[in-house]
Amino acid sequence: MSETEFLQTLIEKHKALSEKVEAEQKKPSSDYLTIAQLKKEKLYLKEKIAELS
Repeated sequence: MSETEFLQTLIEKHKALSEKVEAEQKKPSSDYLTIAQLKKEKLYLKEKIAELS
C-alpha cells in the first residue's frame, strides 16, 4: 500500500468516525463514554493524517 493510499484510508476512517459521533449524539440516550472514545480515535487519526500530509 502506497503512502497516498494509506492517507486516503485514514481520511475515510476519520469521516466514518465523524458520522458515528454525529449519530451517537443524536440518540436520545447518548452514551457519553462511547462518544468520548470515538472522538479520541478521531483525534488520533487527525494527528496521523497531519503527520503524513
